[in-house]
Amino acid sequence: MDAILPDNVLALARPWLLFGSAIVVALIAAFVIHRALIAVLRRLARRKPFTTAMTRYAYRASQVVLMLFAVRMVLSGTPENFPFLTGASYVVSVTLILAMTWFVHRCVHAISATVISLNPYDVVDNLKARRILTQTRVLTRSAHFIIALLGLSFVLLTLPGARQFGASLLASAGVAGLVAGIAARPVLGNFIAGLQIAFTQPIRIDDVLIVQGEWGRVEEITGAFVVVRIWDERRLIVPLQWFIENPFENWTHTSSTILGTVFLWLDFSVPLDKVRAEFERVCHANALWDKRVCVMHVVDTSDRAMQVRLLVSAIDSGTAFELRCQIREAMLSFVAAQYPEGLPRVRAEMSGELSRAEVNGNSRIADAYSAPIPKASKFA
Repeated sequence: MDAILPDNVLALARPWLLFGSAIVVALIAAFVIHRALIAVLRRLARRKPFTTAMTRYAYRASQVVLMLFAVRMVLSGTPENFPFLTGASYVVSVTLILAMTWFVHRCVHAISATVISLNPYDVVDNLKARRILTQTRVLTRSAHFIIALLGLSFVLLTLPGARQFGASLLASAGVAGLVAGIAARPVLGNFIAGLQIAFTQPIRIDDVLIVQGEWGRVEEITGAFVVVRIWDERRLIVPLQWFIENPFENWTHTSSTILGTVFLWLDFSVPLDKVRAEFERVCHANALWDKRVCVMHVVDTSDRAMQVRLLVSAIDSGTAFELRCQIREAMLSFVAAQYPEGLPRVRAEMSGELSRAEVNGNSRIADAYSAPIPKASKFA
C-alpha cells in the first residue's frame, strides 16, 4: 500500500508537470523568437523611420502578444478532459485580445510620433507641418477610440452568452435607446466634427484665431474640444462642433503673413512727403519688417485734422503687433520733435477787435484772469 501511493501521486501529478513544462518551454521559445525577430527588424530598418519607431514603441506589447499566443497554442494541444482547461482558455483568449488591442494602439502611436517628428512645426514656414500635425493628432485619437471599441467587442463575443446579451440589449432598446441616443448626441457630434476638422482643416495646431472676440493660438485639439491659448495666457475651451457650426476668424489659414496698420491724426500743416520718408526709413531699419508692404495713405479728414494710415507687413501676427507698436512710437516721436505744431489742435478765429467800452465793461473778467494765484496753505 505504501509503495502504491507514490505511484498514484506521480500519475496524478504527471499531467500537471507536462502541462507546466510545456507552458515554460513555450514562453521561453516565444521570448527568444521575439528578441531575434526584433533584432533582425532593427537591422533591416535602420534607415526606415516608421519601422524603427514601430520596433521601439511596440516592443513590449508585441512581446506579450507572442508569449500569450504561445500559451494559447499549448492550450489548444491539451486534452479536452484536462482540469480547468475551459476556464484557462477563456482567460488566455481574453488576455490575448487585450494584448493585441494594446499592440495595435502602440503601432498607431508609433506612426503618429514618426509623422510628427518628420514634420517639425517649430520653423518659420510651418503651414504644411501644422496641417499634417492636426490631421495626425485628430486621426490618431479617432483610431484609438475605434481600436478600443473593436477590442471590447471581440472580448464580449469571446465570452459565453455575449451574443445573447447583445441581442437582448437591441431588443429592449425602446425608450432607453432613445434617451441614450439623445444623451450621446454631443459626443457623436464632436467625434464627427473631429473627423471633419481633420480632413477639411478649418483650424490647425498653432493657428491664430479670433474666437468670440478673443485673440489666441490653437494649443491642442482633443477628441471633444479645442484649447485656445489667449494672448494673456488664459485658455479658452471650445467644443469641436462649435467650429463647424459658427463663423470665426483664422489669421493663418493659408499663410502666417499678415498686414498691420498704424493710424495717426495729424494737423493739415504737416508735410506728408517728410512723414512718408521717415516712415519708410523706420520700416527699412526695423528687423521685424518682412520687406513686402510699406505704404502710407491719408484715409480720412475731419474739421480739425487728417488721418494717416501706415500699412506694414510682417511674417506673423505676433511680429506684426510688435512692429506696429514700434512704428507708432517712432512716428509720434518724429512728429513731436520735427513738427510740434503738427499734432491735432483746436482752432479759433476772432471775428473782430473788442471796443474799449466792451473791454472796460468786462474789466472785472480781465482782472480775474490777470490776478495772481494765491499760494496754497501747507495745512490745506
